[in-house]
Amino acid sequence: MPAPPSDELLHSCPGRARAGGAAGSAAAPMNFPNRHNWLSAVLLRMTGSAIRLFSRQPSLAVVNYHRVLARPDPLLDTEPDVAAFHWQMALLADCFNVMSLHDALRALDEGRLPPRTVCITFDDGYRSVHDLALPILRKFGLPATVFVTSGFIGADAGNMWNDRIIHAVQSLPNGALDLTDIGLESYPLDTLEARKQTALRLTEAGKYLPPVERDRLVERLDRMSGMHHDALMLTQDMLTALDGNGVEIGAHTISHPILTSLDDDSARAEIVAGKAQLETLIGKPVRLFAYPNGKVGQDYDGRHVEMVRQAGFFAAFTTAVGAITGDQDRFQLPRSRPWDRTPLRFGLRLLSWMALGNRQPR
Repeated sequence: MPAPPSDELLHSCPGRARAGGAAGSAAAPMNFPNRHNWLSAVLLRMTGSAIRLFSRQPSLAVVNYHRVLARPDPLLDTEPDVAAFHWQMALLADCFNVMSLHDALRALDEGRLPPRTVCITFDDGYRSVHDLALPILRKFGLPATVFVTSGFIGADAGNMWNDRIIHAVQSLPNGALDLTDIGLESYPLDTLEARKQTALRLTEAGKYLPPVERDRLVERLDRMSGMHHDALMLTQDMLTALDGNGVEIGAHTISHPILTSLDDDSARAEIVAGKAQLETLIGKPVRLFAYPNGKVGQDYDGRHVEMVRQAGFFAAFTTAVGAITGDQDRFQLPRSRPWDRTPLRFGLRLLSWMALGNRQPR
């Protein structure tokens, strides 16, 4: 098993991934200023405490990431690079009470949830959570949860289909990507913005294709762009290291399907076997689950909620916007990705979720 990232990584993190953590290219230095000032910190603390004082019930906000980038990537501009992730974690450590998901839910149940409680989560199981996020989490003493797609663990497991699409869009020459012969469109690749929009459109299209058709699309793009991909997903040793360093491992199915696209037996197998595989790898119960893509009615429905409940999970999470309150269905809890680019707006966004509770602001 590799040693967990050392404290030296907090100042310089060499040899990490170009678009999310694969070994082999240099990462940006990790000795960053925190960016928020004492006045904004005081404002956020006071506002958060007032929200708790005047709220009808306590609430907690859950932030959701996928990966941390070694450097900004225009095709992945919703993901933070290490500099942005550093100031976000510094803000959470200074202005909020960060708890593990399991502990926060227990505290909510027992009426002892602190004000301004936030939980940190990651989806899918990218190795940048180990290589780039973990040193920053350790620096600030922050717990987190990573919801792992079990079928992609291991050096030989390959990358997820959406990352293979992005690799193709990054790699193909200028011109048009003509996929009309497989029922899609012709997509422009002449400018950076065109590539960004093509990656978004292909990813959205692929998400809801039947698995056989999606595989055909991705294999076609692999042939066109070259088969080499940087390894982006966690190895088993990295998974074990995360588990040993304050990062809880949650389940996210085996292959990240849209559950509503599967028959019931296949969906149940994805949920139950994904949990079992992770438990075998880390040697302890896996208590938390996140629905792939996470939109109620579109990506999962009541059948899948019941499957998750019967599988023995403690709680399950969607991608709905809002804060968690004690009266919500424990198996459809909201969490959302933070998108604000300045510390004060980032913090106020979380407080707005807490103020509105489960009324789901947009």
